[in-house]
Amino acid sequence: MIGLEHYLTVAGALFVIGVFGLFLNRKNVIIMLMSLELILLSVNINLVAFSSFLGDLAGQVFTLFVLTVAAAEAAIGLAILVVFYRNRGTIDVEDVNMMKG
Repeated sequence: MIGLEHYLTVAGALFVIGVFGLFLNRKNVIIMLMSLELILLSVNINLVAFSSFLGDLAGQVFTLFVLTVAAAEAAIGLAILVVFYRNRGTIDVEDVNMMKG
């Protein structure tokens, strides 16, 4: 039977992969956004696992809010990347510091 430990192990592995993706890759913004999504997904798995384990729906409701914020973050982040690529021709993180308004 799948217990709480299994969910926490999967969530921990996803969190570590996401953190490594953020720290090891400083060039590509899309991979950085994907790593951030992995971190948010691991948090959601923890919330749902503990919510199910404790018999409380608060964690699952909070997960819906986290998913909503993650979807908005992805949509806005990709929209900014599309505009940045059209203006600069690249999406390298090193070129972002040239954005001064």
